[in-house]
Amino acid sequence: MMQTPLLLTQMIERAEKYFPKKEIVSRTESGIERFTYKEWGERTRRLASALNTLGVKEGDKVGTLAWNHHRHLEAYFAIPCSGAVLHTINIRLSPQHISYIINHAEDKVLLVDPDLVPLLEKIKDSIPNVEAFIVMTSGPLPETSLDCVYHYEDLLKKGDPAYSFRTDLDENAPAGMCYTSATTGNPKGVIYSHRGIVLHAMALGLADTTAVSERDVALPVVPMFHVNAWGLPFASVWFGTKQVLPGPYFTPAILASLMEEEKVTITAGVPTIWLGLLNEMEKNSYDLSSLRSVLCGGSAAPRGMIKAFEEKFGIPFMHAYGMTETSPLAVIAASKSYHDDLSSDEKLDIKAKQGILVPGLEMKIIGKDGEVAWDGKEMGELALRGPWIASEYYQDERSQDAFRDGWLYTGDVVTIDEEGYIKIVDRTKDLIKSGGEWISSVDLENALMAHEDIFEAAVVAVPHAEWQERPVACVVLKEGSEGKVTKEGIVEFLKPQFAKWWIPDDIIFMEEIPKTSVGKFLKRTLRDQVQEKTAQS
Repeated sequence: MMQTPLLLTQMIERAEKYFPKKEIVSRTESGIERFTYKEWGERTRRLASALNTLGVKEGDKVGTLAWNHHRHLEAYFAIPCSGAVLHTINIRLSPQHISYIINHAEDKVLLVDPDLVPLLEKIKDSIPNVEAFIVMTSGPLPETSLDCVYHYEDLLKKGDPAYSFRTDLDENAPAGMCYTSATTGNPKGVIYSHRGIVLHAMALGLADTTAVSERDVALPVVPMFHVNAWGLPFASVWFGTKQVLPGPYFTPAILASLMEEEKVTITAGVPTIWLGLLNEMEKNSYDLSSLRSVLCGGSAAPRGMIKAFEEKFGIPFMHAYGMTETSPLAVIAASKSYHDDLSSDEKLDIKAKQGILVPGLEMKIIGKDGEVAWDGKEMGELALRGPWIASEYYQDERSQDAFRDGWLYTGDVVTIDEEGYIKIVDRTKDLIKSGGEWISSVDLENALMAHEDIFEAAVVAVPHAEWQERPVACVVLKEGSEGKVTKEGIVEFLKPQFAKWWIPDDIIFMEEIPKTSVGKFLKRTLRDQVQEKTAQS
C-alpha cells in the first residue's frame, strides 16, 4: 500500500476543489456574513502567508481567543497547514489559567476577537513571550494597551491568495492543542496530530456515528475553543458540508432562528445548551423540521430532555461521549437495526446511555476485580486507546496518573450492558459512597431533571458520621414553578425510582448551579457550598 501522510491540507484542498460553491454562514459582530469555500480557502491561504511574514515557523504555537465564526475557521486551517500548531484557548477560564496555558504552550502569536482584548490586557505583563496580537475584526481596531497589534483584515489584504500549504509535514506532527478546563490544579495540555484529526474526522462521517456529509448543514454550538468544536469544523470542510457558525453571545432564540433560517440538519452542544433551546421551543414556535440530529455530549443528558426533543418536537437526539484527551468522539448512542421493533420507552433507554464504542478505538472497563461483566450493573473505570486518543499530557508530570500501559484511564465510572452500550455512572471523584454502597449522582440528577418543574439538578456528597457520605440534591426550578414545588414533593417523586438509601437527605433550591467554563456542573464548588450550608443548619 502507498504510504501517504494524513494531513489537514487534504481537507481544505478538497473543499476548494470539489465544493467551491458551498457556503459558510458566519454570525459576527457585524451581522451575518457569507463565504463560499472558494472564498474562504483564499482567505485562509492569505492568513497562512501573513503568519509566515510575522515570523511564524514550523512547530510554533499560535493561540486563538475567539468565538465560532469564519475567521476562527480560517485559523483552524491556516495555522496547522503552514506547519505551525493551532492552540485554541478557552476564553471562559480564569485570567490566571489563561496566562498559565499561554506560557505553558509557548504561544508566539495570539489571534483575538475585539471584545476579548480586555481579557488579554489584564494579563499582558505575565505573557512576555507573545510577540504579536492579531485582532479578528472587520471594524476599526479597539484602543488597547497591548503592543504589536495587527488588524486581521489588513493582514489578509497583504497575504498571498495563492500561498502553498505544506505537503511535506509528518502526519504525526502536532497540528493543534487544547487544555482541559481544570476543575482541580492547572489545566493540562493535549496535543492533536494531523493524523489523529484526519482519522477522527473520518469517524464523524461514518453512517453509524454522526454521518456528517456534503448534504448536511452543520451548526457547532460547542465552542471552537473546546476540543476542536468536537471535530465538526474539520469534518465539515473535508466533506463539503455547509457550516453555520453562531458567533458571540448567542441566545436560545438566536440559535433557534439560525436553525430555522439556514435549515440546519446537525448541531452539537452540551446539555445546558439543549435545556435552554427546549425552553425556547416551548415558549415560541419555530420550524426545526430540517434537524436530523441534535448531538449532545460533555455530560449526561437528562432522560426527560431527550424524550421532550424526540416525542414532543419530533427532533432526533443523539448522546455521545468523549473528552479533551479523546479528540473527543469515543462513544455514541447509535441504535442497532433490530432495535427498530422496540417500544418507545426501550428506545429511550438506549438513547439515555452514552452508547457503543466508535470504530477504530479499543476500550476496557476496570473494576475492583479486573474487567467488569457486561451486565449493565457492575461498575468500573473506562479506559481507551486508539489513533485519536492522546498518549500523554503536554510537558506535564501528571501524565502518569491518566496514561498507563498504553491506555488512557478516563476517570469516568461506567457500566456496560450485554450489547456493549456504556452508561456513565459518575466521575471517580463524584461517586457517593454511603454505608459501603455506591450511589450514582448522575442517575439521581437525570431523574430529578425529568420532573416537570425542575430546570437543572446536581447531586453531591456531604460527610456523614454514620454512613460516611450522603447525597444532597441542588435544584433550579423552571420559570413560574417557584412556590409550587416542595422538598417533600420532590422526594416523593424520587421514591418509586430508587432504593430508600439512594434518596437525597436534603433538597436545596438554588437560583443557579455553578458550572465549568464549558457548561458542566462544577461539583467541587457546589460541594463546598453545600457543606458550608449544611454545617450552618
